[in-house]
This record gives sequence, C-alpha cells and structure tokens, in this order.
Amino acid sequence: MRWRWMLTWLLCAALTAGLLSVWRARPEDLGNAASVAGAVVGLFGVLAVWAWRPGPRSGRSSSQQVDEAAQVLARLVLRQWQDEAVLRQLFDPAPLPVVWSDSALPGVSDHRELIGDPITCRADATQELAAAFRGLPRRRLVALGPAGSGKTTLAVLLTLALLRDRSANEPVPVLLSLASFDPSRDSVQTWLRRRIAADRPVLTETDTYGPTAIEDLLADGRILPVLDGLDEPPTPGHAAMLAALNDTLDAHAPLVLTCRTTDYTAAVAAAGVLAGAAVVEPTPVHADEALALLRLATPPGPRQERWDALAGHLTHHPQGATAQALASPLMVALARAVYADAPGDPAELTDTGRFPTPAAVEHHLLDGLVPVLYTRAHRQNPAVHRWDPHRAHRYLGYLAAGLQRRGTHDLAWWQLYRWVPSVARSGLRAVVWGTAATMISFPLFLTQVDRQIGGAAVLATLLEISPWVTALIWVLAVGSWSTTRPWGAARPVAAALATSVCGGLAGGAVSLWVEGAVRGDVDASAASLVQSLLRSACWIGFSLLMILLGSGPPTPPRTPSQGAFTLRHWRRRLRRAAATVGLAAVFGGAALYLYGVVKLYGVADETTWRTAWPYGLVFGTAIGTGPAVLRWTRDTATVHDLTTPLSSIRADRLVALANGVVGTLLIAVSGAAMDAFEGADASIADHRPAEVFTWSLLHTGAVGLSLALAAYAWPHYTAARVLLAARTRLPWRLQTFLADAHRLGILRQVGSVYQFRHARLQHHLATAHTRTPPR
Repeated sequence: MRWRWMLTWLLCAALTAGLLSVWRARPEDLGNAASVAGAVVGLFGVLAVWAWRPGPRSGRSSSQQVDEAAQVLARLVLRQWQDEAVLRQLFDPAPLPVVWSDSALPGVSDHRELIGDPITCRADATQELAAAFRGLPRRRLVALGPAGSGKTTLAVLLTLALLRDRSANEPVPVLLSLASFDPSRDSVQTWLRRRIAADRPVLTETDTYGPTAIEDLLADGRILPVLDGLDEPPTPGHAAMLAALNDTLDAHAPLVLTCRTTDYTAAVAAAGVLAGAAVVEPTPVHADEALALLRLATPPGPRQERWDALAGHLTHHPQGATAQALASPLMVALARAVYADAPGDPAELTDTGRFPTPAAVEHHLLDGLVPVLYTRAHRQNPAVHRWDPHRAHRYLGYLAAGLQRRGTHDLAWWQLYRWVPSVARSGLRAVVWGTAATMISFPLFLTQVDRQIGGAAVLATLLEISPWVTALIWVLAVGSWSTTRPWGAARPVAAALATSVCGGLAGGAVSLWVEGAVRGDVDASAASLVQSLLRSACWIGFSLLMILLGSGPPTPPRTPSQGAFTLRHWRRRLRRAAATVGLAAVFGGAALYLYGVVKLYGVADETTWRTAWPYGLVFGTAIGTGPAVLRWTRDTATVHDLTTPLSSIRADRLVALANGVVGTLLIAVSGAAMDAFEGADASIADHRPAEVFTWSLLHTGAVGLSLALAAYAWPHYTAARVLLAARTRLPWRLQTFLADAHRLGILRQVGSVYQFRHARLQHHLATAHTRTPPR
C-alpha cells in the first residue's frame, strides 16, 4: 500500500509544480492550466481511493471457516483418489502384496531416536499401512525404490487409508506430484498453496472460507503433503528440493516423500537426510504372488490355462529374465494389461532366445501396452473408441517426447502453447493476435465504408482500423514483456497503466500519420501535432486500459481461470460490484474531461469542458457495469466439483468468452462516448446513438475482443491445438483422446493435469517416437 500512496503524492507534487511554472511563465494561461489541473485532480481522487483500498488478501479466515475448508478438502481428495484407484485397478482384484520395511542403506534416514522403531507393512493391508504410519513419532516417511517398484501406488493407498478413518483433528493427506516444484522460484509453502488452490479452487472462495483458508491449513499443520516423485524434476534440482523441504517446513510437520533410491542417496549426500523421516524400501515381488494376482485378474475358463506354461518356466528358472522382470509391480501391471485383460498368450515370455534379459521383457510389455489397450477398447465398443491403435501410439509418442524435451511429467493443457513457436514467442504472438483482429474487423467494417467494395474502400478500411490494430500489437508485446519483470508481476495496476500508455502512443502516432500524411487533415504546426497525438493516445490508451484492468495482463496466465457464474453470496458481492461501477464512473468522467481539455486547450470559455463530466459519468458507469456484473456473479467452484483437465478447460473458456464479450462492448462504448462527446465527425455525430455504437463496435470491437481473450489460457491452448492438429501431430479432439487414454490406464490424472501412467512408459514412448520420424 505504501508505494501506491507515494505514487499519488508524487503525482500531486508534479501537478503543483506544473501550475507554478505556468503561472510564472504565462500568467494569462493560468485559467487553462487550472482546467487541466481539475482533470488531473479527478484522476488523483480515483488514485487516492485505489491507494487506500485494502489488499485483496486482507483479513483472516475464521476458525470455523478453516474447519469447514479442512472437511471439504478431505472429501474432495478422497473422491479424487478413489476414482483414480478404480481406473488404475488398484483394488481389482486386490493390491499387489508388496512388503515395505526399513531401508538397509546407510546414511539415508535420521537418527533412530527420532524416527522410532523399525516398521514393516504390506501395501495390500491398508489398515496396517495407516497404523504403521500413525505409529511414527513425527509421521514422516520416505519411500524409496527403483523405477516401477510401486512407490506411487503406495502413496495412493496410504492417502486413501488415512482418509477413510481420519479423525477430525488429523491432517488431511494431499497427494501432489513434485514435477512442477522449482525451489529457485518458489518456497515450499508458496508452491503448496498454489497447487492446492489450482487443484481445489473451491477453497479460494473467500465468501465461504475466508481469504486465508489454505494458508491457515498449512500453517497449522492440518495438511499432510504426500509428495510423489522427488526424482521427477531434472537431476540438479533434487538436492535443492530436499534442502528446501528441510529448511522451510517444520521438522515436526507430517510429510510423505517418494523417490528413486539412486536419486535420493545422491540428494542426501549433498543436502542431508529428511529430518525426522523413516525410510522404507520394498522387497521384490515373489513370482508365486505375481502369478496368483494375474490368475485372479483373468476371467475363468480356458484362458486360465495359458498361465500354466509361464508358471512352469518360472519354477525352473527362478532367476531368469522373466522372473526378474515380474519382480517389479509395474511389470506385473503391464503383464495384466497385455495378457490377463487381452487375448494375448503369456507363454511367449518363456522364450529365452527372444527375451534374454529383463530389459527385453520390459520393452516387449511396454511396446504392447498401447496397441493392446486400444484394440481391446475398439473391440468392446467400436462406436465410442474410434482411435486407430497405431495413430494413437504416434500421438502418445509425440506427447511423451514433448514432455521429455521440457523435462517434466505434467501434461498441463494451459502450457501447450509453448510447443508452438508462433504462439510461444511474445513478439510473434502479438502479430498473430493483431492479424486475427484485422481479419475479424475487416469484413464487417468494410461493408460500412462503401457499398461498392473496391480498392478505395479496402484502403480506407485498413487506414481506419490500423491505429487500433497497432495499439493492440504494442499492448500485447509490452504486456508480455512487463509480466516477465519483477515489478510487472508485483504491480499489475502500474503495469497495466504503462502498457496502455505505450499502446495509446503507438496507436496515436499511426492515427496522426493517417490523418496528416494520408488525408491531410492535421495542421503541420508542432503544437497541433502534439495535441492530436495526445488526443488520440488518450482515447485509445484509456479504452485499452479499461480492458486490461478487467481481464488482466495480455499474456498466457501461469494457471487457468476457475469457476462458474452463480448468484451465491450475492449480497456480499453487491457492495464490491457497486464500488467497481462507482470508481469506473469517476474515472470515466475525469478521463473524458482530460480528453476535452487536451483537444480544446487554448479555446476560451469552451462549454464542452463543463459537459465532459456528465458525459464521462454516464460513460464510466456503462463501462464499469460489465466487469462489475462478472465479478458479482462469478464463483470459484462448489464443494461437489472435482477439478479435472476437462472441467478446467470449460471453466477457463467460460470466463474467457464472458470477458471477451465485455471487452468488445467496453471498447465500443468507449469509442461511441468519445465520438458523441467530440462531435467532430459529422457523418457519425448526425446519426442516432445506436448507429454511433454500431459504428464503433465494427471499428474497434475486434481489438477489444482480442485483448480480453489474450489474458486467458483457453484461446492460446486452442490456437496451439489447432496448429498441432493441422500438422497431424495431435488429434483434433485432443481432450477426448486424452480422456480416453486416461480411462484405458495409459495416463493418470492429477488435478487438472495428465501424467503418463509411469515415468518409464513416458521415456519408452518418447524414445520410440524420436527414433521413428513422423510421416
């Protein structure tokens, strides 16, 4: 708040100094200078209100609100992972009986006095698993193991076990993937808060749970982070992540962490052990237990006999390649998908010449997973599952290769634009949006310029919309640049003001060139040129500023928008909506007054200066109503909503389209108000208000639509998806394809992102796609 207050006082000081200098230099112009001062004072009043307003996160959530938030969080997490466990077939027919016990590796766990007695538990005995965890003195556990050893499965089973018999005072286990955590950018608490808010947006509903529900849950130790995959980010960051967990979290706060053994030992060597945490490792799966589970998963009948040949082979070759491969829970799950749920014959795994090593068995099962699953799905329901297995394999390979190149396991739909250079680069993106705005407005505006379409009409149309398109490109480019700077991210209002000023000056310069060099309508004197430039910049810049303040920075957001439109808690929100309309009215009056002063400066006794405030108040009320209604009716989510990639896309699309409509109408109202107030263009001023508004809508509506949409994730995702589908890299119905892959068990869903079922599967598909160039 301090910097906002200092800014308003600096503006006031600059205003006073300017008046004194005018009075000393030219006393006869003091009246005109005072008129300018009146306009700036109006803007100063708005800035003062803005400077004194409380922060968006002022106040604290009550204890009752925090208790309700904890209960809602527990229900949502339980529902999410129950559904995910069904899709992963963790309880069908039963969890694989993997035994977890204290690690024998030296130097990876804390002192025995701090972690308690050695523990041993089975993954298929969920009550025993929860009891073993609750018996730890600090309730801190690290699960180690090689790739495919069942670490993620243990995390899911432990989360469900703790939630099913959770007492009211116990922390809520929240399973999160560490793939998106970067300790160089965020603290652990900041990352946890952002991830929980993104996956459970209902907790950010301030009217129900207060402004600090998630922060209070984390600060009070009422959330148990179950962090899966310390090894998922790039290797150099493992030690930094472990150090961040030790340095920023309370050593007595409960925590569960999973990691590959080799990566964890390297991280411990550089950063030390996780304080107060017991470390467990799994024992290899016994061949008899693996075969028993595979037999249970196979339907009764002749297909049961196909396991006999494999059972005999494992008995005679207990240390063979197939036996070593099936000691991994991941390989057992793949064998079930390829043989137990499909008509394949597991007897082929007894061919030692074809499978001389465990890696050969693993590659065979990974190669067969995707074709088998899609072939089976197509056979069971051809009307729904229409994906060709080979084409689906190619799509999945492209996705896996893209994730591998970016060093992540999270397939976040709002980051897909980074895969397309023309959408990822801010400069090219600005040109693309400017071209789109021109293509939208050109046919509509062209019909209003001349009934007989010809070369003159085309040129006139391009000249008419060129200032606004230029301003749009500059705003998009400068806005993208400012968000990458610390001051731009921390001062969004100041960034929006600076961005709109740059866009207004650029558009004003083009407008001045059109009026002067092309039409010859501008006086060539320096004072007249500056006056015309400021007038156009004021008009264009203010119109763009109103959209930026309502929609946000014109760049792809870090996280997508959430929620829907509802009248829940409408009484609490009505005051904020009324305040928005009031401030917009005052701001509009001051801005239109300043516009009139700049345009008519030097004309004595001009009555237009007095009529600017009434015009501006009506104009400001009109442009403030749209954003106020959106803020009034917008709700984050409901307690019954589970955040999925599809629901996240729908929510962001709804908010983006609603703000796009508001932006279109807002910039049209702004243009109509300026034209009506100015009255300079007789061809427009002589018409009725509806015709003036229609003219302005055709003139600038596409610019407002483009600028409003550029602040949301869905338009950028749609552009990237269409371009990738046109290049046959991905299917046209991308989300349908991903949801189908999730139902088949190829992908897993973590909140609003998808991940491959296992990192090994992602690496295998990426390698195969890299070796096989696309057609």
